[in-house]
Amino acid sequence: MAFAEWVSMAARLFEGAGVAVMVVGTVFSAVSVPLRLRRETRESLFRHFREKVGRSILLGLELLVAADIIRTVSEEPTLQGVLVLGLIVLIRTFLSFTLAVELEGHWPWKSAELKLKGLKQEEPRASAQRPGEAPQGPEGGR
Repeated sequence: MAFAEWVSMAARLFEGAGVAVMVVGTVFSAVSVPLRLRRETRESLFRHFREKVGRSILLGLELLVAADIIRTVSEEPTLQGVLVLGLIVLIRTFLSFTLAVELEGHWPWKSAELKLKGLKQEEPRASAQRPGEAPQGPEGGR
């Protein structure tokens, strides 16, 4: 098998995996709704379903972008091919970006900032302990 054929097959496998992740993820998300029906509110179920489907689509899109990138190795670069590929990657990346914002509730570059804020909020509790004192529990230990 020639290198170009092998790379083309790898790209097709990545495409298939991307589509499979989206379909299987959506099916599992749908199946989990009736299983949670008695324990959660409808609003909570909808949020859970939407989040799981969104994450499946996000992962599937990442695999499809990877397939597009792999495909560039096997094809003869033409201006039209590069433009079409660039447009496809741009659209898929934009979709991934907007889905990530919707699922996380903030811009991707805010994740590190929010994690740092969470750590800084926890520091005062840990540093409030004086040397030789026993650690305090949630009720203050007194």
